[in-house]
Amino acid sequence: MDETPGHAAELHRLAPSCGPVRLIAVDGHAGSGKSTFAAHLATALGAVGEDFAGPAPVLHLDDLATHEELFSWTERLRDQVIGPLSRGECAHYAPYDWIRRSFGAPRPLPAAPVVIVEGVGAGRRALRPYLARLLWMEHGPERSWERGRQRDGIGLSAFWDEWTVAETRHFAADPSRPFADALVRERREGYEWLPGPATSARSNHAVTLGDECRRAG
Repeated sequence: MDETPGHAAELHRLAPSCGPVRLIAVDGHAGSGKSTFAAHLATALGAVGEDFAGPAPVLHLDDLATHEELFSWTERLRDQVIGPLSRGECAHYAPYDWIRRSFGAPRPLPAAPVVIVEGVGAGRRALRPYLARLLWMEHGPERSWERGRQRDGIGLSAFWDEWTVAETRHFAADPSRPFADALVRERREGYEWLPGPATSARSNHAVTLGDECRRAG
């Protein structure tokens, strides 16, 4: 049984965390299935409430990272996305082209009731004040990286060698999992949601994050 639809309804009922937006982070190791799950969650959110005109918007952090800045995209995210959303404005971000190694034309990211941010580091320390919930894909690093390498092929093996070192360093300095509200596991059909390490602190979560986002806006 897929538990996502029921949890999507709960996410929709949360207090906004960034202006009028409920910002939901999907974090986990590269290759853990974040993008697939984020799309699944976006569709489930789209079926909740009359104010949804389709799947919830999803921002992929791969669009903000670059070859030279695998994890140094925080300011870009704040300037292009967090700032506008906290003011209730449609955000615009310039996606990075990993083949041409340059940024493309800006894309809109509306200040929808729920917006998903998915990618490695989505639950980093600097972003947690703006999150309504942090979800962690419960899939170990070695298995995730192996799956990612198989997906991308031998042509990107050198990139994966560099990436695994960078990811390990990032999570050692700025872990996300200890602060996750829920741990999400893939099933043969759908997803299982388990309480995360931060669940016990949830009673203070919404007030603290809402205050932080109002100060940021």
